[in-house]
Amino acid sequence: MSRVSIAAYVAGSVQGVGFRYNTQRQARELGLTGYAYNMDDGRVEVVAEGESDVVQQLVDWLKQGGPRGARVDQVLLEPRPLAHFTQFKIKY
Repeated sequence: MSRVSIAAYVAGSVQGVGFRYNTQRQARELGLTGYAYNMDDGRVEVVAEGESDVVQQLVDWLKQGGPRGARVDQVLLEPRPLAHFTQFKIKY
């Protein structure tokens, strides 16, 4: 397996609903590193690093709408160079 890094830009009703916290919990359960960040335009940026199949599990979770109370309209993905994060954090 190879390690990958992706950025997912999640649009919809994703701020103020615990989206970053729940994404952090999900990513940590999967053993991924990276961060979740509320963007000024209302989207959440999720950067995740780990084995490609495990990163895909997080992407699938994001596309299914994330936590209860959130509404995901779109998830845009782009590859990123590995930053070798040590944990998954919420960025402010």
